[in-house]
Amino acid sequence: MAQGKLAIKARIRSVDSTKKITKAMQLVASSKLKKQKQFMEENREYAYYLKEIVGDILRSLPKEPQNENVHPYLQDMQATNGKRVTIVFTSDMGLCGGYNANVLRMLERECEGDQVIMVGSRGVNWAKKREIQIIKELVDLDDDCYNELAQLGDELTNAYRNQQIVSIRILYTKFINSVSFEPEWAQLLPIADVAVDHETDSVEIDFEPSGEAILDTLIPMYVRSLLYSYYLQTKTSEQASRRMAMESATDNAEEIKETLELQYNQARQAAITQEITEIVGGVNALA
Repeated sequence: MAQGKLAIKARIRSVDSTKKITKAMQLVASSKLKKQKQFMEENREYAYYLKEIVGDILRSLPKEPQNENVHPYLQDMQATNGKRVTIVFTSDMGLCGGYNANVLRMLERECEGDQVIMVGSRGVNWAKKREIQIIKELVDLDDDCYNELAQLGDELTNAYRNQQIVSIRILYTKFINSVSFEPEWAQLLPIADVAVDHETDSVEIDFEPSGEAILDTLIPMYVRSLLYSYYLQTKTSEQASRRMAMESATDNAEEIKETLELQYNQARQAAITQEITEIVGGVNALA
């Protein structure tokens, strides 16, 4: 009985130590979530208006242009020998619930024949085990990694314009709120249409220089901006998922601790009852 109480006591100490760790990680994730969400909100307005400008230019172009007059960034490259490139955002660290599993499950369903650019070591390890073709790896990126992503965007944009690839798409985790986020696909190139959140006024806009000339500079900027914007959404979702996972782990540890304390008290009560019984039995035997 004494050994049973000691074992339960040791388990209580172990669970309590685990609870302190998960609670600390929950607080760290909450702090990082707040910081990451601020970065995302600051970038969102810039990305929105840049997207709106590109949409205005696209709407100003002829509706059914001749194939030879289509802007290089708007052409359908499906007839070329290039391949589709998929950029996948995953985490470098674990302990974030089903965050990575949801993304990689969607990738496995829809990445057949794609050239994959994997951002995050968790995705890299997963892809290598399944022999998925990875053409570039980006791991351990800092919070301020715009330059690395902008360079990647420029490389892909040039490859698309040179007809080396047929399309560029991203698999990221869309941040809805602190408890809701889901993996989603987004296409960078070719740009077929750019929708905005409000109805556009039927006002004709004249661009100087022409819309086609502006797109030469604006589209690479647009790709860089969206790439970074999707990355910020993904990192915000990662911290939100980690906070939820650590909160759940802390609650589970508390439940286990309460159950073990109940078992310990029951064992102690049984031991006391047995000792009393033995003493009463001894007294009766002497009498």
